[in-house]
Amino acid sequence: MRKFSFLLSRRWVLFFVVVILLSWLAWVLGEWQFHRLEDRKDRNEVIERNVHADPVPVEDVLAPDEPVPNSAQWKKVRATGTYDVADTIIVRYRTRDGASGVDVLVPLVPREGPALLVDRGWMSTGNSGTSSAADVPAPPSGEVTITGWVRQDATGDSTKVSAQSTRAISSTRIAEALDIGAYRGFVDLETETPEPAESLERAELPDTGNGPHFFYGLQWWFFGVLAIVGFIWMAVDEYRGKTHARSRRKPARKPARKTSQKPARKPVR
Repeated sequence: MRKFSFLLSRRWVLFFVVVILLSWLAWVLGEWQFHRLEDRKDRNEVIERNVHADPVPVEDVLAPDEPVPNSAQWKKVRATGTYDVADTIIVRYRTRDGASGVDVLVPLVPREGPALLVDRGWMSTGNSGTSSAADVPAPPSGEVTITGWVRQDATGDSTKVSAQSTRAISSTRIAEALDIGAYRGFVDLETETPEPAESLERAELPDTGNGPHFFYGLQWWFFGVLAIVGFIWMAVDEYRGKTHARSRRKPARKPARKTSQKPARKPVR
């Protein structure tokens, strides 16, 4: 063990502590990525189940005074009412395939009960990047039956409504700006009957892949193991260097002198 006593020096002790901390951090980050993978799988399971299910009445899923639960995200619903074109909201800064555009949000007002905010789809704005309600294709007139997917409200400053436009959809902010009663959350349109003269591009369904979390987790764990292996390799290299230096400093032994033996004298007769 005395051969490795250099590991008790201040430099090597600090080096060891740093390696342990880095390995621990890599382990924690790897665990975090695997937890994110499990969350992603749970989310995808909910989405897959909801997206392909038969539509249910909107009042069975949404409420005007309760936020949309995670379990209802992307659930398919149906509703009947009349589009309130005068209260159209333009959702700015939406891009698809590198093209700038807007989403068009219109309240669907039933005969009774709260309005349902319907994102009717996306429209390219070309180089202008902005548009107004007067520029978008008109929805079907009269009573309309729609099906679509439930979405949760956005949060933050981007949900501010100004001049009937916003950057992100919040049903509470929009209902307040329009002075209407509305369900919490909104719906991405799938179908509407009757069909309009000119349709918008429908909402894109979410990606249900597992993402890169599994490989990110393995990478972090690999970095942790690499730090420990690197420390061991450097310690062994240091030991070999010191051993080699000691062997070079040790003086070479001189060969022992051979004592010459004189031949024995013959006795004189």
